[in-house]
Amino acid sequence: MALNGTLAAAVAAIAGDRATVRADGERVGIVLDATGLAPGARDAMEQAVRAAAPGARVIVTAERQARALIAVASGKGGVGKSTLAANLAIALARAGRRVGLVDADIYGPSQPRLLGVEGTRPEALEKQLIPVATPWGVPLLSMGQLVEPGRAIAWRGPMTAGALGQLVEGAWGAADTLVLDLPPGTGDVQLTMVQKYRPAGAVIVSTPQDLALIDATRAIDLFQKAGVPIIGLVENMAGYVCPHCGQASDPFGHGGAEAAAAKLDIPFLGRVPLTLAIRTASDAGDPPAASPDDTVFAPLAAKVADWLETR
Repeated sequence: MALNGTLAAAVAAIAGDRATVRADGERVGIVLDATGLAPGARDAMEQAVRAAAPGARVIVTAERQARALIAVASGKGGVGKSTLAANLAIALARAGRRVGLVDADIYGPSQPRLLGVEGTRPEALEKQLIPVATPWGVPLLSMGQLVEPGRAIAWRGPMTAGALGQLVEGAWGAADTLVLDLPPGTGDVQLTMVQKYRPAGAVIVSTPQDLALIDATRAIDLFQKAGVPIIGLVENMAGYVCPHCGQASDPFGHGGAEAAAAKLDIPFLGRVPLTLAIRTASDAGDPPAASPDDTVFAPLAAKVADWLETR
């Protein structure tokens, strides 16, 4: 099969500058660069090129995609970390980053509900999990997609580390940022994450009261000892305004996280109020950050995006 202008033009029309066409006598070789393509797009391009150049040797290559991993962590459960992680991922995507979400909370995965994709299961390609698309433009991989609803995940450390690896090493395609919703505490999953996958930085979530801040400080200490930068601290459930009388109150206190951030010399990213709207929208799989009227999560995401650009 000899190389000619028509063949080269046909291949270029399909793959553009991703294709390199070479001829050695009667043999034609085509190298396709699939870096950053999702598995479906990669397969479609390869099949189209093979159809346009029957008899040619087609090789598909891809460089390992450099991605920023953002760990969202807390020292204890019940502080709204998963809700913050989901909305941060969506707000970053709305700001122009190509974001994927890893639900690394192996024992308590909640992201399928928060992102409105309960009941979906990821497919696998060459032992890689393919993230599930969500309505919000943020693909997701979660243990909640791999086990039956309500089933307990009673695993020891090595099994959780293996599961984490499958999620992080999924076929994330062109994603330049992965938001990692870590379980609460400072256990096996956190240690595996910081030692093997080395997050670019960590966002710590706490409520304002002293007890939560004590545990948040432990999470901060873990990342700092591992050499993972702290992007900042978020104060969740900060203030409540009664929808009936309009009176404001602070059932969990106010300003504790900001004061703790100043004491620990780390950035304070902002507050997320305790509101019925955020809770009901999240439970319904309709994240508030997806709304064009969002004024809560977009400013947090802007600070994280700025940190990523200047690190």
